[in-house]
Amino acid sequence: MNYKMIRFLLSRVLQITGLLMLLPLIVALIYKEYFCAEMFIILIAGCILVGSIGAYFKPHNIAIYAREGFVTTALTWILISMVGALPFVMTGVTESYVDAMFETISGLTTTGSTILSDVSMYYSVQFWRTFTHWIGGMGVLVFILAIMPMSGGYSMHLMRAESPGPSVGKIVPRVRDTAKILYLIYIGITITEIVLLLFTGMNLYESLTTTFATVGTGGFGISNAGINEFSTASQIIITIFMILCGINFSVYYYLITMRPKEALQNDEVKLYLLLMFSSATLIAFMIYDQGITNTPFESFHHSLFTVASVMTTTGFATLDFNTWPQLCKTLLATLMLLGACAGSTGGGFKLSRLWILLKAMKNELIYIVHPKSVKKVYMDSHPIDSTVVKSVSAYLSMYVVIFMFSILLISIDEFDYETNFTAVAATLNNIGPGLGMVGPTGNFGAYSDLSKFVLMFDMLAGRLELLPMLILFSPRTWSRR
Repeated sequence: MNYKMIRFLLSRVLQITGLLMLLPLIVALIYKEYFCAEMFIILIAGCILVGSIGAYFKPHNIAIYAREGFVTTALTWILISMVGALPFVMTGVTESYVDAMFETISGLTTTGSTILSDVSMYYSVQFWRTFTHWIGGMGVLVFILAIMPMSGGYSMHLMRAESPGPSVGKIVPRVRDTAKILYLIYIGITITEIVLLLFTGMNLYESLTTTFATVGTGGFGISNAGINEFSTASQIIITIFMILCGINFSVYYYLITMRPKEALQNDEVKLYLLLMFSSATLIAFMIYDQGITNTPFESFHHSLFTVASVMTTTGFATLDFNTWPQLCKTLLATLMLLGACAGSTGGGFKLSRLWILLKAMKNELIYIVHPKSVKKVYMDSHPIDSTVVKSVSAYLSMYVVIFMFSILLISIDEFDYETNFTAVAATLNNIGPGLGMVGPTGNFGAYSDLSKFVLMFDMLAGRLELLPMLILFSPRTWSRR
């Protein structure tokens, strides 16, 4: 294990965290929140000072292999969560550091689950709360790779450990250039939504914080009224950008570079859009028939918003879907588990994994009937390597074990099964709200500290695709043999 390189990278992360806190500091000064400004100045100075000391001596051996990559990724997210929780405690938003950690991890992992029943707080702290969505949406280490060169091809291990999907590749030959392209697309989408929301009547603060929560597919609101505080036009724009941010960002690269054929060949995006619009149409019919909405347009607007929010794991809500017909809630719970596309800011199991599993099941059935047949799994008109198919099957096994074990642990709090099941589903898939007590109008504050730690682990594991967190806590990782 290259401990010196891990120390160096974590020190860089601490420095970057300090620099990112400059934005809420500016907000504190604009709104004359001088107490918050002093707090952020102390945190910024501390992060940069400690980070600079740790990064002063760069290791001679900069090798980052798979083990170091996974460990560094997991420790990075834990470190930034621990530091990012301090503004909530220092300003009294939460009395418990555990609650502050829960809120910060929920923000960074773009989950959007909250322990708060009242989200009224200082403007600067609220800004930091939503900004954590934007930081975690594309990934902390991807940002560092975009600005900090690493030689020897070792950076690919960091990118693979943090990026979502069954297989992670480079858009262009150099990993640093790939990270830059991803962030430029991310920033472009962010700026576009901010401008469009300004035209719908939002002020700059509202458009910034709402955009952070949308493009990061996080879902933290800035008022107790949530998205309902804004106009229908604003909600339509938010719906569009939730859908856009659930698509693999490589598709946008192909479109920008005038390669539409490669973009249109993406089977996962086709499945994503088909599931989303067919589900939204079905739910629209049901809620209109039940009299929950008054017009067909209103029905489709709310159903598409909800389906987009659930599939992209954003967590916004215009209506309390906890009161919808049982079939609607079951369909939404299923979409929660499936999630968005690989390579997007959305969470969930990922539709590419579902596609691969379905194709592998079909081939297995054919093999049973025709043992001599040789079938490959194809995606985007290209054969999938057998190691990827194997890793998807292993991922499913780990996912199910973590899911069931988490439900078992939080059941100690004696809440009903619907609440516990959807609480784990909402956190492990980085969705936000679940059903029952943790529905769109509820929160996770009633859970004990033990259950909150379990759910925090689930949020981190879900955002990092399970492996970094499992490898971090595996005794074999730290063995010298």
